[in-house]
Amino acid sequence: TLDVARRYKANAAIVAESTGLELIVAHKGFVWLDVETIGVAAHGSRPDLGVDAIAKMGRVLTELEMLDQVLRLNPTHKLLQSGSVHASLIRGGQELSSYPERCTLSVERRTIPGETPEHVEAELNDIVRRIRAADPAFKAVVRRGLDRAPLETPEDAPIVATIRDSAARVLGAPPEVAGAPYWTDAASLWSAGIPSVLFGPVGAGAHAVEEWVDLASIQACVDIFITTAEEFCK
Repeated sequence: TLDVARRYKANAAIVAESTGLELIVAHKGFVWLDVETIGVAAHGSRPDLGVDAIAKMGRVLTELEMLDQVLRLNPTHKLLQSGSVHASLIRGGQELSSYPERCTLSVERRTIPGETPEHVEAELNDIVRRIRAADPAFKAVVRRGLDRAPLETPEDAPIVATIRDSAARVLGAPPEVAGAPYWTDAASLWSAGIPSVLFGPVGAGAHAVEEWVDLASIQACVDIFITTAEEFCK
């Protein structure tokens, strides 16, 4: 998508995700990070020497859960409510009879417009500093990985009005304007300067064994897309 956006310019884009015939003008982004706690390797019989990196990670997990609660209890976006954070993967230890020297936690932070990768990284570094202040033996590093920006297309953008009018003609009523909790290529198109929305058929089961869409709503989308293209390009 990024390559297409670099090579081709458009006045607008519709990403045909399965939106249940809702018009999505905003969705969340994400930031992936790793937190690594550092202990001291030792034989399991030597608690006087070992520092358990996995046990130290427990405090990070508790702080992440608290951060998630704070985020979700304080929604700030009309369509997307709030960001969130969760622990995705954890790796650590060498063998049963050893104190683990390192433990790595992979974290996903879902973001709303206004929350940057730098902001998210600072949140985790603040957690590390708080734990270290209470436990001088605590050592950890935060590494930021992949990030993708959220989407926020103005509701008064021409493509929004055009697809609403086209959908009203086909469906008999304008679609609901909404936000989505996931990320899509629409944000990449928007970042390339192409106003973008999501609109697609009724369906469910994304990434599941059985993923489906309703055939009648697919036909409705075809008619809406044709009408939208005709009207937008006049």
